[in-house]
Amino acid sequence: MAVTTPEQLPTPVSMIDRVVRILDAFEGADGLTLAQVVRQTGLPRSTAHRILEHLAEVRYLRREEHTYRLGMRIMELGSLVIHQDRVREAATPYLHRLHQSTGLVAHLAVLDANEVVYLDKVGNRFGTLLPSRVGGRLPAARTGVGKALLAHAPSAAHQPERLRAELARIRERGVAYDREEAVRGVGCVAAPVIGAGDTSALAAISVCGPLHQLRFARLASAVRQTVADVWRAASRNAATPRGVAASRR
Repeated sequence: MAVTTPEQLPTPVSMIDRVVRILDAFEGADGLTLAQVVRQTGLPRSTAHRILEHLAEVRYLRREEHTYRLGMRIMELGSLVIHQDRVREAATPYLHRLHQSTGLVAHLAVLDANEVVYLDKVGNRFGTLLPSRVGGRLPAARTGVGKALLAHAPSAAHQPERLRAELARIRERGVAYDREEAVRGVGCVAAPVIGAGDTSALAAISVCGPLHQLRFARLASAVRQTVADVWRAASRNAATPRGVAASRR
């Protein structure tokens, strides 16, 4: 196999390129020294050392004597991606069922700081009128799914007083409501995907539609049932090896 020399590597054009190149060097490696990172990335020794030390400070790497290894923060993020993937996979049939039973747009979303990121969206033509899209972001405090997630997030205690009071009510009743907060004339009912005894939510599910058509109490029951079904399905997926799960389909 041909060996790529530093001279053959393209010069990184930004700090992000340099960081990515360093992290990529750890693929398949138990650990790397500074000299090995320099050799594999083609970066100047001083640049590589500075980035390695900073990545160790923020826990993306850990340093043991003269060897660097992937850190706990990388593991945490990888675990989060796996959980979100399993939740999305588990939620898909139930989102379709929720859409079909209510005639409304169904969403699956996760929290990222003070924004929600939409993992899935199932709906009819009304859905095209909503600002939500798969992979898109919206302010969490202005959406039903966002408030359902914020209510169970560590950051709940640091929100403005009025929002904190609403988040407390959401935790008590188990559902969140959006009445024209994100889009005029649109309402949503949302609930977190959360296991018994857990304090944080993996995701949240909502249904949205024209505000004047929504029957909030009935929809709250439907959304609660959906998140319970999704949690059970996601738990089964987590307990089943990927290869076994795939062979059953």
